[in-house]
Formats: sequence, structure tokens, C-alpha cells
Amino acid sequence: RGGYMRIAMLTNNYKPFVGGVPISIERLAEGLRYLGHEVYIFAPSYENQREEQYVIRYRSRKKRLKGEFIVPDMFDGIILDKFEEIPFDLIHVHHPMLIGYMAHYLKRKHDIPVVFTYHTRYEQYLHYLKPYHLLQEHAHKTKFLPMRKLEDFILDSCENILLSTHNRIFMNQCDLVFAPSQSMKKYLENLGVLTEIEVLPTGIVEEDFIYDPQKTAMIRENYLKGKKFLFCTVSRLEIEKNLGFMLQGLEMLKEQVGDCFRVLIIGDGSQKNELVKIAKERGLEDNIEFCGSISHNELSNYYHACDLFLFASQSETQGIVLLEAMAAGLPVVAVSGSGVNDVVLDGVNGFRANLDPSQWSGRIAYLLENKDVRTQMKEKTLEVARCYHARNIAIKAQNHYRKVILGPRLMKQYAEKII
Repeated sequence: RGGYMRIAMLTNNYKPFVGGVPISIERLAEGLRYLGHEVYIFAPSYENQREEQYVIRYRSRKKRLKGEFIVPDMFDGIILDKFEEIPFDLIHVHHPMLIGYMAHYLKRKHDIPVVFTYHTRYEQYLHYLKPYHLLQEHAHKTKFLPMRKLEDFILDSCENILLSTHNRIFMNQCDLVFAPSQSMKKYLENLGVLTEIEVLPTGIVEEDFIYDPQKTAMIRENYLKGKKFLFCTVSRLEIEKNLGFMLQGLEMLKEQVGDCFRVLIIGDGSQKNELVKIAKERGLEDNIEFCGSISHNELSNYYHACDLFLFASQSETQGIVLLEAMAAGLPVVAVSGSGVNDVVLDGVNGFRANLDPSQWSGRIAYLLENKDVRTQMKEKTLEVARCYHARNIAIKAQNHYRKVILGPRLMKQYAEKII
């Protein structure tokens, strides 16, 4: 069939769930289809899902993790049936647990290579598991030192021993591992992953560079409310996104530069009420606007309406919203961390700060006081963003897929010639 490939992508979550993994899968699939390949996405079912061609929905369990993340049923027969019906060339799985186990089973059954993308710092998400969360809460309250040390040891073991060992074993059974950034590749190598690792970031699409000037002007006018500067951040409102730190830093910024800014917090999540409360306690209720979730095709207008993009998460493997903001020419002020450090070039297209709210707020204050620096950074952000166009990322993925598929075949042919 020449260079044409039939690819199965397996995931634990997908649209309408809002998150980086569904975005990454959708964009890669679209890019590969543009190149002429056939891509099927095996995704769990949601109540408000929209049926799409080439998206195969399998069952979800009724129970959810902390009421938000669905638990997929990897034993749904539709997955096995489709693999009997469709001769796939390659499996690209996007999670090591649950659907990841099914990917390895299908690999053995059908002799299909498995590629895996390490999207998530999974240790940052353990609090979604109820036993871990309860132990974590208890450990923070325990005053009896020996018990506190024991609980801390158990928590540390879960994060750094059990989970890391599980993920390392899983990845070493794959034929290729994608890391979304160079820093994550180094992290996986240090973890002991022996499978070949290639860097494949999530791409941004053409619409991220396009905006409606009229809508942008209206957004800025509606939300600025007489202030001089408008900032934004885009994030799920969850603990791992570190938004409490951001509010602390914004309180310090207000003390430093005065009441001259407003911040759009775009996104939703279980921590919203708590964050609204914290904003009020810190005297930021007139500076913060909780906008809720906004559709991706409108986001570019919000980015273009702002002066800076703020980011505090340290749980990212790449941080696609950083690149989307850069496509709108927004300098970024972020907390240094994996994923962030690969796209935010300190002093070039934004600033990185340590996990220190005064340092972080100081970087923002510097940019507000230096318009020329903001203008220079705006040009650089666009340069960086253009390097991550989704179609270029799809070409990279295609070439890596071909090596994985053809490698064993060429080795077999070579061995047969020698014999």
C-alpha cells in the first residue's frame, strides 16, 4: 500500500472533555489525515458527545474520579471487534494505564507495533485517587511525628517508586515513545526508559494565528473596565494547575504597581469556588474575571485582547496554551518547569520565574514598565509559535511511524538474505 498507513489511536479521554490530551490527539489525527493516512480514534463515551467519523466510542463506567474524570471500560468488546475488522498498521496509545494495557494486548494478538506519547506528569495527578487523596489530607494534619514520617514515606513511594516503575515497565514494552519536549525526553531517560524516545510536541493550528479585530476590541473593552492592562491565563481550575500561587503573585503585583490591571481566568474545574474565595480574601475580586470555558475557535480573540499571558502550572509536559498565546503575539510570564522551559525562552519571548510569587510578580511588573521589551518579545513569540505548526508535527510523526513499521520488516529481509 506504499506509504499509506492505517493508524489506531487509543485514549482514556477525548472530546467533549477539555484538556491537552484530546487537543493533541485531534490535531495529530487531522494532520495525518491531511497527509493521506487513515486514523481511527478509540475514545470513551460521554453523555454530551458528538458523533464523528473515524471516532469509535467504547463504554465508560458510571463512577468518575473526583466527579470529573471518567473511568473507561477497556474490556468493551467493540475495541476487539474493530481490530478484527480493520487491519491496522500501528497503534498509538496516549495513556499507560487502562487503555494502555489493551494496547499491549492488541500488539501481541495482532503483531502490531505500539507507539506511546508521554503526555502527563502522572505523579501530579495522584490526588484524583481517593485513597491517596485521603492519606495526603491526613498527613498534612498529623502532628505525631513518627506517623507523619510514615505517611510521607508512603506518599513518596507512590509518586517516585510505584508509579515510576509502572510507567517505565510500560514504556519499555513499547516500540517507540514520544516525549512532547526535550526536557521530558531527558526526564524519561533518567527514569530508565530504554525504548527509543523521540520529541513530538503538540502542534498549533492555523486558526490560532487568526483573530477578529472587532470581537477582540469588544472583549478588551468589556473586561478592561477602565484599567490599563489586561492579562489572561487558560487552565482547568484544579490543584495541579497552581492557580493559588498565581493569585498570591497577583496580590503582590497589585501592591507593587497599583490597581492597573485585570486578569481573565479562562477555564473551569472543581476548584473554582475555592479560587473565587481566595481572590476575594486577597482583595482581587475587582481584578479577576472567571470567564469559564470558552470554545477554542473563540480563544484567539481573547488572547489578542490581552497584553500578557500568565502561567503557574508545573505539571505540564508541554503546555499547549503557551504556544496558542504566543501565536497571538503574547509574551508569557510562567513558573519554570518541565514543558514550560522548552517553549518559554527566558528574556526572549517571555520570562520564567522560580516557584516564588514575588519573583514571578516582579517579572510581570518589569514588562509593564518596559513597553519596548514587550514589543520585542511579541515578535519573538510569533517566531517560536510558527515552528510548532500542526502539519509539520504530523510529518514528523509520519516519518517516525514508518521507521517503526518498516524496521522489523527490513531486519527480517536482511536476515533472510544472509541465510
